[in-house]
Parts: sequence; structure tokens; C-alpha cells
Amino acid sequence: MNTDRKRRSRVQGGWAAPSNVRSDRNKPQVPQAPAWTGKNVDQVQHTEKKFMFQESEEEVREKPVEKVITKAGVCDLSTEPSGVSRIRFFPNFLDPAEADTIYNDLYHEVPWRQRSDFKNGESFLQPRLTAWYGDFPYSYSGVRHEANAEWHSTLKMLKDRLEEVTGLTFNSMLANMYRDGHDSVAWHSDDERSLGPEPTIASLSFGDSRNFELRKKPSTGSDDYTYMQHAKIPLTHGSLLIMEGATQADWQHRIPREYHDRGPRINLTYRVIIPE
Repeated sequence: MNTDRKRRSRVQGGWAAPSNVRSDRNKPQVPQAPAWTGKNVDQVQHTEKKFMFQESEEEVREKPVEKVITKAGVCDLSTEPSGVSRIRFFPNFLDPAEADTIYNDLYHEVPWRQRSDFKNGESFLQPRLTAWYGDFPYSYSGVRHEANAEWHSTLKMLKDRLEEVTGLTFNSMLANMYRDGHDSVAWHSDDERSLGPEPTIASLSFGDSRNFELRKKPSTGSDDYTYMQHAKIPLTHGSLLIMEGATQADWQHRIPREYHDRGPRINLTYRVIIPE
């Protein structure tokens, strides 16, 4: 009987697999910290990250809403130490039938020519046709128009009518032909010394409508126009736009290129040239 008890004890103690005992190799291992720390996880101190809101010290600026001018009247674009920038717009200055006749005469009889601008030592063709009439020569952007006192009869008639309306005496006129929507004129000011300090320019339009855009010049002399006031005027067939005061000193204007079909447009800009 003692022999059987010893045999069972040996089987249970030596050969039976333990049911509740775990070896060290089965214990969960302590994870290592990332290699870049050079430390074990026990040596890494964890800190709680908190979000802190901090207001920006930069001024929040918004773009001014573009001003669209379509109705007849006087509009003061801005008032600066340099003076008041003023435009006068008359969308129906000429009767449509008379405007049609003038357009046809000028389209076929004015000696239109494509000239070249010069910028940064390079020459490139202007994306429009031009013609000059006046008692004195006129130069801009490297282009020189020689004096041409042989006024076309239609241009002379329009000059006389504008002088009666404005009370001014114009002695020159730059004509532009925009053949289609791809023709344009870039941002610029008519501020050549030969035009005087506050030139008045009377602009007549014939043919298809085009947008005339203006933008205020930055007072700091910067080239960033992002937050400057912009204005747009659709120039229609037979319309008259007059720019006066400090408009050329404080604003730029352009006829932008358009990406849909446009017919030809003729623009006549009457002005006063001061001989040097």
C-alpha cells in the first residue's frame, strides 16, 4: 500500500504538468521606449499636452467690394491729399443710329496701325491697333506718335461737340481699335508729363461693349493691389466717359482681355497735350 502511495506521489509531482504556475518567459515584457530617446519606457516622463489659443497680432483685412458703375452721373472715386479722383459717365451720349454711322466711318477710313511697346529692353506688339491725331507728338511706353494735324472730318466733329459739352479745348486724340475680345490694354495711368498734372480725358466708345476697369494705387508705393478699391464700367456703344482731377495720379485703368466672343470696338480718347 505504501508502495502505491509513493508511486502516485511521484507521478503527480514529477510528471504531471502544472496547472496554475507560469514561467518567467511567459510574463509580459516591459516595452522599450522609441529608439530615438535612448531610454527605456520607465525612464521617459510623459507630460500632458494642453491646447492654448493665442490671438494673431496680424490685422485681418478684407477686399473691398468692387464698385460697378452703369448709370449716368458723376462719381468721386476717392479723395486724397493729391485731390479728388472724379469720373463722369454718360452711357447714351450719342444716338444709336448716329453712333453706327460714326463707327462705320472710323472703321474703314482711319489709318489703323499695330505698333510695338518697349518694356525692360524688349519690344512686343501691342494687342490692339492705334491712330494719333494732334498738333503735337505724343510718347508713352517707348512708343512715339508724330504730330498729325490732318484731322478726319468725323473726329473733328466729335472734338467740337466735346468741347461744347465740357468747356475744354482739346488739341489731340489717341484712337484704339480692339479687333476682338483678345485685344486689350494693360494696367496704366495717363500720367505722362506732356498731359499736365491733372489731365481731363474724354473717352468715346463705338462698337461692341467692353469692361473698363480701375484700381486704386497703394499709398505706400507697394505693387500689391489686393486690398485696394476696384471699379468697373461697361462702356457701351455711343457712351462717353470723362476722367478728371487726380484720377491719373491715384488710379490705374485697363481694358482686360476677354475669353468669349467680342466684336470690334473703337475708342477715342480726347486730351490736351502741353508742348515741352
